[in-house]
Amino acid sequence: MLIATAKVAEGVTKQLRLNALVAYTATGVLLGPVTGLVELTTELEVLLGIGVFLLFFLVGLDEIDGSAVFASLHGKLVVVALLAFLTPMFFAYCVTSRWIVDFGFGLSDRQALAVATILSLSSLGIVAKVLAEEGRLRDPFGIQIFTTILIIKLMGLPLMGFLVNEDGAELHFLTILTLVAETGCFGVLAYLFSRRVLPPLFVKLKRGLRVPQLSFGLVLGGLFLMVAGAGAVRLHGSLGALLFGAALSGLPYQLRREVVPGMRTIADGVFVPLFFASGGLQLSLALAKFPLGAMAALLVVPVLTKFAGVFFGAVVLRIRNPAAFSTGFLAKGITEIALLLVLLESNMIGEELFSLLMMVLFVYLLALPPLVGVVARRSKPSGAHGLEAAGSSGPLPPSLTRFALADVRVDDFLDRSCAFPGPDLTVREFAEQWVGPHQHEYVVAEKGQLAGLVSVSMLRYLPQSEWSKVPLGDVIRRVSVNVWQDEYAEEVLEKMQEHSLTALPVLDRKSGRLIGAVTSEEIHELITRDTGAGH
Repeated sequence: MLIATAKVAEGVTKQLRLNALVAYTATGVLLGPVTGLVELTTELEVLLGIGVFLLFFLVGLDEIDGSAVFASLHGKLVVVALLAFLTPMFFAYCVTSRWIVDFGFGLSDRQALAVATILSLSSLGIVAKVLAEEGRLRDPFGIQIFTTILIIKLMGLPLMGFLVNEDGAELHFLTILTLVAETGCFGVLAYLFSRRVLPPLFVKLKRGLRVPQLSFGLVLGGLFLMVAGAGAVRLHGSLGALLFGAALSGLPYQLRREVVPGMRTIADGVFVPLFFASGGLQLSLALAKFPLGAMAALLVVPVLTKFAGVFFGAVVLRIRNPAAFSTGFLAKGITEIALLLVLLESNMIGEELFSLLMMVLFVYLLALPPLVGVVARRSKPSGAHGLEAAGSSGPLPPSLTRFALADVRVDDFLDRSCAFPGPDLTVREFAEQWVGPHQHEYVVAEKGQLAGLVSVSMLRYLPQSEWSKVPLGDVIRRVSVNVWQDEYAEEVLEKMQEHSLTALPVLDRKSGRLIGAVTSEEIHELITRDTGAGH
């Protein structure tokens, strides 16, 4: 019920241009506290444990590119990142702890610091999508915000793995030194194992063993081994999953194509909706026990102090449009809510505080992205003396490429003058005149009408002695999937990955006639050209 209702609700909220997390959490509230149809059981908790690991694996795979971040750890962006992370964390810690004023949250130093860390993070995915919608992602303004948030995540997420460990001991000098050493050693070993050992092992096993979905099984097994390894050194398993995903972000394209679509289908179709719907199951009206002053402080202080910290750094470092630049760091998203659920599952916070923090994060989730969009739209594009003068952002993170396509439609790059092979060609004529190095499927047309697709890999089953006799029409296959000219390039790339195709026909939505074809190679070239030009 949770999964099915959550996915239907996601479709409804998508029409309203709301985040899917709203649909998932509302599903949990409806089926849990409101109607009492679903309860949190032991079996559900097992599935939720799997879900959180898959979620953080995908966060690491999509958003954390360690090599690019380390390359950018110089100049003024590091100062901005430190101010954007440490300033709100310090003031949020003052609110959640009993250090200066006791707001009645009843948290230990470790618990208060963990909550403060969550409130000091920024959503990479949401900010990138907002900037892409406003056409600002690929100019220096967007690139440097994206890179700085990436540095913030690289600081904040390992810190959360450090704070949410199994023993839950209080923070003392010796404890901190021990955990820092364990975290550092585990991070280095996990990175070397995932980056240096697994990819060549995958390639060798794939060549020697012809087993379906071998790479997928190895990655999934490696993920849970990494989770177990994190637990063995008293770190939360989500940190192991995060590091594993980040290390595998450099997998070769063919391996990623085999592994990532299946992993994402499982996560997006089952575990992620289930994981966030469980948060709705555990929401409680008991949050009303907290004083209004405590609620207001928790809602306002992290946002204002983050803005103030970044604004101060932007002014001192002479970054153009400091107010617009600072606003770009305010949005919250899926990672922050997932970390909050981890705190709840680890018994670091109770249901009352969890419910209050969920309400705070949902206010951020709904209110701040539109604000970021408005400010980005009104700010003037930076010239050569704008943000670029603040220092180089280093190599552009590969995780930006999927956001770089967010505002690109097929019609923007479609070649309507391209020709197609006809079904009357012989297979040999087709192989000599049409087959290229990076394309495996070709659109076949007859008198301007779609005839089907021909796959180069299927030609190996036809003896070459027959190639001069057999017409192409005898080896084509009918296609059940196509592309419309107004579809987004990102959606087209997902279609290709889902159906394991490198080319798709493009049809006119009104007339249904064939107007062109799009290939995966064209889209990848588009990504490279756009990100290169933006940088």
